[in-house]
Amino acid sequence: MFIPLHDANSLKYIKVQYVTISLIAINVVVWLVTGFASTQAFSDAAVVGLGYIPAVVFDFADLEPGLVLVPENATYITYAFLHGDFMHLASNMLFLWVFGDNVEDALGHFRFLVFYLACAAAGALVHGLVEPSSEAPLIGASGAVSGVVAAYFLLHPKVRVWVLVFFRIPLPLPAVIPLAFWIAQQFYMLAVDGDGSVSWGAHVGGILAGAFLVIVLRRRGVPLFDRTIVTPKAVRHAEQTPVPAEKVADSPAVPPTHWGR
Repeated sequence: MFIPLHDANSLKYIKVQYVTISLIAINVVVWLVTGFASTQAFSDAAVVGLGYIPAVVFDFADLEPGLVLVPENATYITYAFLHGDFMHLASNMLFLWVFGDNVEDALGHFRFLVFYLACAAAGALVHGLVEPSSEAPLIGASGAVSGVVAAYFLLHPKVRVWVLVFFRIPLPLPAVIPLAFWIAQQFYMLAVDGDGSVSWGAHVGGILAGAFLVIVLRRRGVPLFDRTIVTPKAVRHAEQTPVPAEKVADSPAVPPTHWGR
């Protein structure tokens, strides 16, 4: 088990990851509104009305009319903005923060939003196919975030990522190591933990969708597997414009620029 902390992977096509930041903000606001509601009944109604319930979507059961907040097919998306507790929210948003910006950079703002929502829907679909008669609401951004992780794995496996291994040991590792282990774990848990409280099917659905969609939605010229490391223009310009020795001698000492978030 690992927790991602930081990746040294600068943006190359966009200046700010607006969609990633907006998605995190929306998730936090929804959690605050539902988690700190004046009554427990309000929170429960939000989970039932906006969560993804396979039995309802596949017509094995019906919600009471007073609990219906959106059309049942809309819950393929709405469920992904609800979270059960702070740790559920924090873990999903941390993964999105560390890996989402570079996937957004590779796809572009609008296509990344489409990508994220499609991965959420795919996660719900696979969860429903695994548990078609389940009446328990599925909530959480795990399906969408799993798609982001899969996309990052295909785009930047060689980038070093600082991770907290076993929740206590910080290590800089090539992304391929922790992400391959994490992805394999989701498939393994889906096979052996069918009765657990975690929807491994949603994770696997997001992974499969993310791996496929990043291939077809990425910008033209964006490579997979870091076959080409693109150096930011500012760095290339600095490398191609040497400073005369006498100017270096006359210049005050300046600490080197630190690239990264």
